[in-house]
Amino acid sequence: MLLVTGASGHLGSLVHAGLTRRGLAPLAGSRTPDRFGAAGRSLDFDDPATADLTGVRTLVLVSAGYGEDDVVIARHDAVITAAERAGVEHVVYTSLTAAGDHLPFALAHRWTERRLRASSLHWTVLRNGLYAELIGQLAAPADGVIATPLGDGAVAAVAREDLADAAVAVAADPESHRGSTLELVGPTAITAADLAAELAVPYLPVSLARWRAGLDGAGLLPFQPPMLLGICSAVAGGFLAGTGGDLARLLTRPARDPLRVAVAAAR
Repeated sequence: MLLVTGASGHLGSLVHAGLTRRGLAPLAGSRTPDRFGAAGRSLDFDDPATADLTGVRTLVLVSAGYGEDDVVIARHDAVITAAERAGVEHVVYTSLTAAGDHLPFALAHRWTERRLRASSLHWTVLRNGLYAELIGQLAAPADGVIATPLGDGAVAAVAREDLADAAVAVAADPESHRGSTLELVGPTAITAADLAAELAVPYLPVSLARWRAGLDGAGLLPFQPPMLLGICSAVAGGFLAGTGGDLARLLTRPARDPLRVAVAAAR
């Protein structure tokens, strides 16, 4: 039996749908399980008592990165502990690309990878690159101009659907990927200037301080501005431009063009 955590979220819902299309009848772990009917199972990362993984053989652990490091670590630890207790055989974890070690939210991912390696479980780590959709949102035009602190840095962004399809391929045959750490970044590196050209708007690189000031009053949670600024810094510094990796090997089709995906998200 398969179970996908975070099945109500952007990535988790795509993974669950992909496994369903394959006829694998995955369970959907969610705070709102009723929306999945008989396939839904209540699973709240912040309430370990709800982590009932009885009968689950393969668990797709979609990272619960929506919080501070200590919160995310506690969530992941609770789910992995529940998996050990329930006798889950294999965990497929959606982590962060190795190039993302400069990002503010990398620590919780690396902690979770270490926790899995020390566990009694078989595991596969999917080190996902940054979503092309996110880059499009960060570089979305305002008043006819793209004004971001991305500099001239490029990022090997990847479509969320590609990452979901890669997770489906691994979860459908976990034994073939046992003990593997897979790097899943986009096929090409894109820049904010590339987006501006596609959208036919000017690109104005701005300072981190100026962009940070623009986030005030945007209704963000306290941990979110540093996270977004860290992403911009890493892209501008050229730390996330490396392409290649394992994505093409897992997909049965060419990867989506990250620039087109980012442009669609920026519109």
